[in-house]
Amino acid sequence: MNRRILLRGLGGAVVAAPFLGSLGGRGAKAQSVSPPKRLIAMFTHYGCITTRFFPTKSHGALEAADLLPTTLAPLAPFAGKLLIPRGIRAMNEWTVDMKRGQGNDPYLNVYGSYFTCQPVTPNSNDPFSFNSATKFNAMPLGPSLDHVLAQQLSPQGTPLLLSVSGQLKESPQSAISYQGAETRFDAQPIAQAFSSLTGLFQPGAPTSADSYQAARGKSILDLVRHDLDALHRSDMSRSDRMKLEAWKELLQQTEKVFASAQCNAEVATRLGATQANVEATAIRSTNSDAITNKITDSLDAADVYSAVAVLSAVCNVNPIIWLKYPGNFVFRGLDVLHDSASLSKRLDNASMQGSCVPNAIEMLLRIDSYYAQKFAKLVSMLDGIPEADGTTTLDNSAAVWFQDVSDGAARNLNNLPIIQAGSAGGYFKTGWAVNVDDGSPNLSNGNSESVCMPGTPDMIDCTTQSTGTDAKLANAPINKYYCNLMNALGLKAGADGFPVKGGSAEVTHFGMYDKTEDFIGGGTTPPTIHDPGAFEALKANA
Repeated sequence: MNRRILLRGLGGAVVAAPFLGSLGGRGAKAQSVSPPKRLIAMFTHYGCITTRFFPTKSHGALEAADLLPTTLAPLAPFAGKLLIPRGIRAMNEWTVDMKRGQGNDPYLNVYGSYFTCQPVTPNSNDPFSFNSATKFNAMPLGPSLDHVLAQQLSPQGTPLLLSVSGQLKESPQSAISYQGAETRFDAQPIAQAFSSLTGLFQPGAPTSADSYQAARGKSILDLVRHDLDALHRSDMSRSDRMKLEAWKELLQQTEKVFASAQCNAEVATRLGATQANVEATAIRSTNSDAITNKITDSLDAADVYSAVAVLSAVCNVNPIIWLKYPGNFVFRGLDVLHDSASLSKRLDNASMQGSCVPNAIEMLLRIDSYYAQKFAKLVSMLDGIPEADGTTTLDNSAAVWFQDVSDGAARNLNNLPIIQAGSAGGYFKTGWAVNVDDGSPNLSNGNSESVCMPGTPDMIDCTTQSTGTDAKLANAPINKYYCNLMNALGLKAGADGFPVKGGSAEVTHFGMYDKTEDFIGGGTTPPTIHDPGAFEALKANA
């Protein structure tokens, strides 16, 4: 039987009544529930020009004026719904002398450990080795954040991963999603993701109260809990009681998160998630400048991926959604003709030393601005969909723009540029920049313009990390922010504080290490979380 038809027919515990020989049913009363919470992550490669990215204010209330002089200017209209957590460090930084991480590869180290906080294996102690196993094929020892979340929150136990370039299978030098130890997770084709949504669109007729609440993500058993409790208290035969328990178990096994009232063709069209746009995007995914190609006057290919991601969130198909932008990309649509990996180092080749490419900073700023526009578009889509009690889908979500590193030439992991929109249903403080490292309002914005600009050296040596942020600054572990995100979405932990299905405690631990130096040796240091718990300063009540 079509599950949607079954859902539409639910009238509370009356569904259970036909299974019981000794009792009659009665109608259920719909219970009010909060809108579901979602996490939509946007991931981009090669960092940014940090000196132009961060607002001057590193701690304090945000206003549109704080963002306008920066590459975050497209987000100025949403200043009141933004959270900029400053002073955070990701794990397993590559350095020439292995002071802050493993010696595998400048890219593989970061991507394998970014969302896992686990070392990669097999380990290398030679940062300049070209050994195939350690430079190109090492993978992390545990699952990434998206899968840890999805195991408890997603209907199928896996996240929705969309690759904006259309590249479904990635190498360890660019992959970020891992289902388990050394197990990469492939992206879903946009056409497949969109096709799974259109079948959820409701016809024009309104749904029943119970159906609507189930559509908002409420468990069907919770909807009929009052009636089921009354049935359990009734005098019934042992056989009927066994039937009731069997019915509950069957329902638990077959129910899923159903589409919200906003999950319909009209909203899909307004977002730009249409069959024509999806088909055009899928065709263009093979072009080198695909993501900047215009699909309509207001949408490019990247926006269509965002539209499908937003529709997936609204339809409650999956609350854990990762939007991954491509690595090593040529942004021809932005009139940038150098590949982004080389350009991030201000060079025109794969080396780490040499003469600056003319106008390298200006071209990188163009890419930074493009990404900011894409995130602003995603935020706008989420904020344009109303939900219960005057909130929007954005208010009930956390949309987070993650970047792999801080400065692309230094490839430093401290002082990470992370931008969040939405409070995840009131959990997070918004309208603020929050310096979780030391609380100061004037944290360094790094040194991205110290070379390759007029009046500065026109030769660059990336091994010195001179364009990054002093390694003594901005080192609050990203593990704690991940704990914030997990707790905001309702994830549970075991007695040890690590997330586990069936747990009942708050999440306080994530990954193997929360200190980048512990990654040296690739897991030889005993697993240690030095600073457990989430960042209290990021919470709404802080």
